[in-house]
Amino acid sequence: MDALHLLLTAITVIFIAATMFAAGLGTTLPALRAILTAPLLLVLALTANLIAVPLLGWGVATLFSLPTAAFVATVLIASSPGGPFGAKLGMVQKGDVVAGAAMQVLLAAVGSLTFGPTVNVVLTAANVGGGVSLDVAALVRTVAVLQLIPFAVGLITRHYAPAMARSWHPAAVAVSNMSFLIVLAGMLLGNWRDIAALTGSRTLLAGFVLAVTAFATGSLLATGTPQRRSTMGGVTAVRNVGPALAAVGLAFDDSPAVLGALAAFLLSGLAVSLPIAAVLGRHRAGGGGTG
Repeated sequence: MDALHLLLTAITVIFIAATMFAAGLGTTLPALRAILTAPLLLVLALTANLIAVPLLGWGVATLFSLPTAAFVATVLIASSPGGPFGAKLGMVQKGDVVAGAAMQVLLAAVGSLTFGPTVNVVLTAANVGGGVSLDVAALVRTVAVLQLIPFAVGLITRHYAPAMARSWHPAAVAVSNMSFLIVLAGMLLGNWRDIAALTGSRTLLAGFVLAVTAFATGSLLATGTPQRRSTMGGVTAVRNVGPALAAVGLAFDDSPAVLGALAAFLLSGLAVSLPIAAVLGRHRAGGGGTG
């Protein structure tokens, strides 16, 4: 079982790095600069991901009267923006991949700094769980190694060797797609008992509600074309499980109940976002407009 866990961890690392490398290969510096110098888009995206979704998580957990472990998991996942699956959703829906990748990397970097304080504030205000003390430097290093560096390498390659970047891009996307399917299957198989135990519970329903409202919030709090808005919705709906897992280990003694609820919430986000992205992708591939 330990060997399988290590294998899944390695494939997850490959997925994250390959996705961000592929995103970088498909990005130009002028396009990236246009995203990062759009102040209204940045303000809206930061507001949606750092303020609105954590508050939504608190509200959903309270609305469904979730037990302590599930309440904690809700707050952890809602407070952790910048999940690498967000960049993948931009590709699946044939949306604004440049904007999605750039925003996802930015949110992952900023979120590594805001995660701990946000969780502490929400759990303290809700009088649930306990204090969360995280190694912020370790979180920042993880984001840099797995997300920022691959994206930067792809971006630099595209800028200085565009022909090479175009030839590498299909292979990088293929690796991203294959590793994504393996990670998704591994999550389902590795946590099926915990997820099955939650079947029919308020926790799974709360996860779906949080994912739907987060997708809608991200789409509404965005500017630009429908492709960009829906891409921002996907980036907002799929959260970054890395800091959340670190918090479970550091502050909650790897509680199986919290881990199971965390897996359920992450899968709920994918279960909501993937079908939406797939439908949008087929619509756009068929020339169905820009919706």
